Amino acid sequence: MSFIKELDKYEGFDYESFFIGIKNKQIEKILKKQTISTMDYLALLSPIAQEYLEEMAVKASSITRKFFGRTILLYTPMYLSNYCTNQCAYCSFHKDNTISRRKLTTEEIEKESINIKELGFKHILLLTGDDRLNSGIDYLEKSIKIIKRYFPSVSLEVYSLSQEEYNKMAEIGVDGLTVYQETYNRNIYSQVHPKGPKSNYEYRLDAPERACMAGIRTVNIGALLGLDDWRKEAFYTGIHASYLQNKYLDTEISISFPRLRPYSGSFQPNSIVEDKDLVQMILAARIYLNRAGITISTRESEYLRNNLINLGVTKMSAGSMTSVGGHLDNENKEAQFEISDTRCVEDFYKAIKKSGFQPIFKDWYA
Repeated sequence: MSFIKELDKYEGFDYESFFIGIKNKQIEKILKKQTISTMDYLALLSPIAQEYLEEMAVKASSITRKFFGRTILLYTPMYLSNYCTNQCAYCSFHKDNTISRRKLTTEEIEKESINIKELGFKHILLLTGDDRLNSGIDYLEKSIKIIKRYFPSVSLEVYSLSQEEYNKMAEIGVDGLTVYQETYNRNIYSQVHPKGPKSNYEYRLDAPERACMAGIRTVNIGALLGLDDWRKEAFYTGIHASYLQNKYLDTEISISFPRLRPYSGSFQPNSIVEDKDLVQMILAARIYLNRAGITISTRESEYLRNNLINLGVTKMSAGSMTSVGGHLDNENKEAQFEISDTRCVEDFYKAIKKSGFQPIFKDWYA
């Protein structure tokens, strides 16, 4: 069964009335439970639950230590190509944007891999635009075979693949996938993805499940916060993760909460997501999804990331570059979006240690 059938159950649900009906005593009762229901999770995303962020933080931190210890897994992205055939309203790689387009050659992939490896990373996240002519499956396969010489764990954040293609990626050693639905709101999804392969809402929605079926070890999902009401997006992300966890027991499911960042374009967020809102999402997700990984990238500021370490996060990026060949000595720096935390890997490593956590470059699977 596709997740779309689960999502359809909430079609027409009156979220405003639900949130108005939540009382303080209900939140207090939820926080005393060992496990919480789906509706409990939604209650923890309510406006009134923001009065209980401190209590939620205590509970979330305890759960995280129980299931993950005091560790933060580090990774970094590598952009292979910025060619794209989509017209995503919020992205610098938009098909019609006048940016310099390029993809890495095999020699550049090798050099960039060496440069990143020297920073200590064992986990790498590979990204491309959605252009099967310039970054098709053959190109991905050749790139991955080079990169696997340097990194034991390789994840993809690329266009949605077919079942057969995910099977092939798993066979050549890809063990992780990140795929954001961007927004679970069908109407907004159509508005911000008007043309291109990505305009197929259901094909995108089912991509994580196809990856699970292919045996890819870790699957990370999320919504791009700012496209729709953050409470709804966080809720749908959570129930999507729960659906995948319950159905694919051998797959490690994780979630991300990426917020829109400045980019080469003029799109403005439909919804403002404050820092306190992001904190509430993370805490509620940890209480609902005890075993799920939670990833926070360098989209967030140094200050906020330092304070999120103890609140349920298990994986963070560092030393990030969002341009093709960002770790090479070249002039082309067409970034997909601006990062916020620009610290070098060493400085972020020290910040994690200072917080009483252990930064790790390699988990026991890799």
